[in-house]
Amino acid sequence: MTSPASYPSADSSPARTPSPSAAVAYTAALETIAAAEPDVAAAIAGELASQRRQLKLIASENYASPAVLLAMGNWLSDKYAEGTVGQRFYAGCEMVDRVESIAAGHATALFGAEHAYVQPHSGIDANLVGFWAILARRVEEPALRAAGVKHVNDLAGADWERLRGELDAGGHLTHGFRPNISGKLFEQASYGTDPETEQLDYDAIAAQAREFRPAVLVGGYSAYPRTPNFAILREIADEVGATFMVDMAHFAGLVAGGVLTGDLNPVLHADVVTSTTHKSLRGPRGGFVLCTDEYAPLVDKGCPMVLGGPLPHVMAAKAIAFAEARQPSFAGYASAIVANAQALADGLLRRGVRLVTGGTSNHLVLADVAASFGLTGRQAESALLEAGVVTNRNSIPRDANGAWYTSGIRMGTPALTTLGFGPDELDEIADIFAAVLGATTPAGSTGAAAKAKYVLDAKVAADTRDRCAELLGRHRLYPGIEM
Repeated sequence: MTSPASYPSADSSPARTPSPSAAVAYTAALETIAAAEPDVAAAIAGELASQRRQLKLIASENYASPAVLLAMGNWLSDKYAEGTVGQRFYAGCEMVDRVESIAAGHATALFGAEHAYVQPHSGIDANLVGFWAILARRVEEPALRAAGVKHVNDLAGADWERLRGELDAGGHLTHGFRPNISGKLFEQASYGTDPETEQLDYDAIAAQAREFRPAVLVGGYSAYPRTPNFAILREIADEVGATFMVDMAHFAGLVAGGVLTGDLNPVLHADVVTSTTHKSLRGPRGGFVLCTDEYAPLVDKGCPMVLGGPLPHVMAAKAIAFAEARQPSFAGYASAIVANAQALADGLLRRGVRLVTGGTSNHLVLADVAASFGLTGRQAESALLEAGVVTNRNSIPRDANGAWYTSGIRMGTPALTTLGFGPDELDEIADIFAAVLGATTPAGSTGAAAKAKYVLDAKVAADTRDRCAELLGRHRLYPGIEM
């Protein structure tokens, strides 16, 4: 077995420098799959081809290393392992215990956390584990016991079932959005942003919290281009008796890489921290929870409390991703993500694009395409895709077009940074963005079509696809792996 210090460097950029053996492994895997179902093998190969010809600017996506990807395709997938390490509902889980322990050990060391739970299948699962653990901990409070509360179900309709999140400040739908289960667990109220700066107003958040008296105060974001002060949010939570939980799914890599420290590091201030592994951490699709020792016994009941059977093969891939992120070079990668995001933001601003909050201090930018180009996010997203640039439409604060059509486009730099792109190339991408949307006009006249249909100048689209191909040709994804 290799020790953590001898793992391959996380940032000789694993998506750019796979080993020769990885190429052999993938070729053999595709041949094996094709023998069983050739159409599936073709779709897998097609996905690689698609990712090689499109500039990936989706802030929640990245490229995992071949080791991470290969760890998910093995016989660990054949095991049921409900429970947790040493306390399984099934026999024969010795190797699963070993894998889960390795992953949790890397996670606690990487983030400086007291406890890590690596079973969640996704960020939503991680958030539900966090919420339910917090509610279960509240049931143990003497005042609630005296009031006759014996179970989480007894909390229904009470003040202590209130959640204050940041949906209007770029938060995630699992922070109390009514159609999501989190919005059915809690009476939710959202804190927004200052209308002028579009940034968090901590005095306003504190005043709102004093009035609303939430049981849980949630920090974190998926479309907020700034770095919240988690120390201040913790003070607000403590003042109103709320448990402070942070969802760091988007920026976990910036925490792991030491870019976010002190007041900007949520692990130092929150009772419970949730995350995914597949965004800026470059891991497999999955989630995890970090918490203080106080919450550890309750978080560890995630299965069967919230989760079904753990996915041992994905926990193995998480262990590898955490180990890669513990390498010193990962700090350089995390810093480069931010530098590239700032180069992208500066390039867009110089070309007259309005950005929410006027720029960025993390891994993403949020462009107001309604104000800048007279387009909806839906139209802009489709036009950019036609031109070879993958983004996603996103709401902006006080969005007149709603959550489906939106007025914004969200872009992030983790994936292109993994490929080795630098600030000059991100500036060129800003030029591509402005050129494409400047050559796009709405095509619909009434109803939904007016917010969805568009016309993009054919020559601009063709020229842009060539520019994207040239950029991607400098930084080939998984070179040496040919399907």
